[in-house]
Amino acid sequence: MSQEDDGDRMPDDLEAVLEAADEEAEEERPGRYDAPPLPPGLILAVVGLLCGFATIALVWLSERGCERFRDTTNCGALGLPLLIVIVAVTMVLGGTALSRLAMPHPKLIPFLGVAFMVALVVAFLTGHLDSPWILAVVPVLTAVTFLLANLLARLLERADA
Repeated sequence: MSQEDDGDRMPDDLEAVLEAADEEAEEERPGRYDAPPLPPGLILAVVGLLCGFATIALVWLSERGCERFRDTTNCGALGLPLLIVIVAVTMVLGGTALSRLAMPHPKLIPFLGVAFMVALVVAFLTGHLDSPWILAVVPVLTAVTFLLANLLARLLERADA
């Protein structure tokens, strides 16, 4: 084989070939969006708010489902499994949103943030879940716990390094 073969010789403009390959790779990545960079704290707070609203919506839907099939908002033995499913779905939604927005630790932050929120709600707000102000408290609490989860993830990352 000689060096005259096209497959064995280096292209004249290697940088142009590499840039074209990068552009093709960016075009092939579905689910990634080009957007102006936002502060990570703002992204985490907004995703936390959305996860809080999703939690409230899923709890409301499960109560309506229990009311329809059992004639009471109390789900009985199905209550705990429904709560576990709601928490898991909220964690997946948060992880999906953070990974689409290219945030670091897109699985850990929603896991910790939703778990902290559920722990605080169960510990301090259980008696007030029927109040209308809980519609604002849970999303704000979830946004704060997402920010705390991010802080904890960064501290763990530094300790690991």
